[in-house]
Amino acid sequence: MSTARPHVLLARLDNDGDVLLTGPAVRAVAASSGRVTYLCSPRAAAAARLLPGVDEVETFDAPWIASPPPAVSREEVETLIGAVSAGGIDQAIIFSSFHQSPLPLALLLRLAGVVTIAAISVDYPGSLLDVRHAVSDDIHEVERNLSLVATLGYLLPEGDTGHLEVGRNPAAIPPGLVPEGPYVVVHPGASVPARAWSPAANRELVAALTSAGWRVVVTGGPSEADLCRFVAGETGLDLCGSTDLRGLAEIIGRAAAVVVGNTGPAHLAAAVQTPVVSIFAPTVPAVRWAPWKVPHVLLGRQDIDCAGCRAQVCPIEGQPCISCIPVADVVAAVSALTATSWAIA
Repeated sequence: MSTARPHVLLARLDNDGDVLLTGPAVRAVAASSGRVTYLCSPRAAAAARLLPGVDEVETFDAPWIASPPPAVSREEVETLIGAVSAGGIDQAIIFSSFHQSPLPLALLLRLAGVVTIAAISVDYPGSLLDVRHAVSDDIHEVERNLSLVATLGYLLPEGDTGHLEVGRNPAAIPPGLVPEGPYVVVHPGASVPARAWSPAANRELVAALTSAGWRVVVTGGPSEADLCRFVAGETGLDLCGSTDLRGLAEIIGRAAAVVVGNTGPAHLAAAVQTPVVSIFAPTVPAVRWAPWKVPHVLLGRQDIDCAGCRAQVCPIEGQPCISCIPVADVVAAVSALTATSWAIA
């Protein structure tokens, strides 16, 4: 094993936003390692490829994390073990949320011959982990990730402020796709339905922002075409599915602000330093998942009795934690965040 400049495997096995939040930790590792391989779910591979410091990306759809989960496949497991074994990995660091176990992946990596494995684990790891890190659950995911890589001596290099970052490419969006003047992005969808503001509220917001003088761009993935078309209405520019994730970073990066729930594009906005109005359903705590080191306004009832429910679909009729947000408050938040940086044309 090379101890001077090791080949490090970093793993985060869920969604785009989760992967983007590992970015500062990736840069810390890349600063003093020889090579960084990122292991992620197939659905988050595009996000992993945007992270500075990542040399290569491998994918694995983990049955203990994905929702809905794939069936356990011996073939897929053996393929992963073979790829890691052939890759010459010296160390592995498994990133996870407080409710996820790193131990199934640690077992597979151990079978692949990885000598040093670090993770945060509530459960007793036996011989699966060399570093069992303990950290408060009530810190931001970025801080959690940085604290984990620090256990193996990886720190952000001097001058790195720990912001989120992604590789930028202005050519990732076709010329003329977005307005020339200032605009606001409204991203109405979310990977978890319980974190999304209602389509009707988003549609009303687009109309209100237009009345306030803003151009409005509506974004979403290919599967959200009907939602985005409805939300855009007669006045919004519907760009649903028009680009890949790199292109979406450029669309958001050119915006004056983005209105979005607690989902991947909120963290993409933070990575391109676009102010965020966060329609934040408190299914998970804001202290862990709020937009990181970017100007933002958090809207929603964070102190509601059912906060922390982790629901995929809200079981309470009307989704009271965020349905209570007046559209006028969202427009006011956009105005407040953009007052010093843009003049509405």
